[in-house]
Amino acid sequence: MANFHVIAGADSGIAHPDVRKIAVRDVFTALRKGLDDFWEKPSHYVFLCLIYPIAGLVLIRWSSGANTLPLIFPLMSGFALIGPLAAIGLYEISRRRERGMDTSWWHARQVVHSPAVPSILAIGAMLVAVFVAWLLIAQALYVNLFGDTPPASVAVFMDQVFNTPQGWRMIILGNAIGFVFAAFVLCTTVIAFPFLLDRDGGAYAAIATSARVVAKNPLPMIVWGLIVAALLFVGFATLFVGLAIFIPVLGHATWHLYRAVVPAHEM
Repeated sequence: MANFHVIAGADSGIAHPDVRKIAVRDVFTALRKGLDDFWEKPSHYVFLCLIYPIAGLVLIRWSSGANTLPLIFPLMSGFALIGPLAAIGLYEISRRRERGMDTSWWHARQVVHSPAVPSILAIGAMLVAVFVAWLLIAQALYVNLFGDTPPASVAVFMDQVFNTPQGWRMIILGNAIGFVFAAFVLCTTVIAFPFLLDRDGGAYAAIATSARVVAKNPLPMIVWGLIVAALLFVGFATLFVGLAIFIPVLGHATWHLYRAVVPAHEM
């Protein structure tokens, strides 16, 4: 029964809700509402969101050795693959604010008591697996183009990437492969975690609903994906400092995007 609950959820009657068709302007409305949530009590999010810049700096430090230099970009870009899971507490804050409930920062941890935790963990494990697969494929691509001898220094690595035909092939192929991974994550989890916090419909229903949202709203979802990618890029370009703002804003906005495409259900 526990396994069934993870797959199908406990609330089978609301596991497959109607999905609305939205416009691109609704994506920007969700982003504005996410910013409103962030500014409502921004001190509440410092504790939560400084974790992400620190984690990013740790990843860079860990990968700064010559043996792992080729993984720096895959590690940073791969953050978008696990971002939907990393923002789980922020969805809960927006959910509580929408209902007029207390939004103190410690409520972000209340998701551990949600009946949907098994389903959340199941989809989270899928995202981690996708992230690991991306890293392995990125490493394999580098080895295929440059061999298994690691670059001697950062300067050598940068010269390999930007001043050789193999480097440009790696850039083109790597970004094409990364796009496939990102598209998969967008299609399967764009509103999966807010769905589970709101409805506990099970992992399968959360993924299926996300896929239906993307299928019914391809242009708005493409715009959403581009916004996420652009803000994460700026966050990384500012030495991860920007992530302390962009991650929470995107997390809150994801809840409002979910609410725009999936109508509220009767409790």
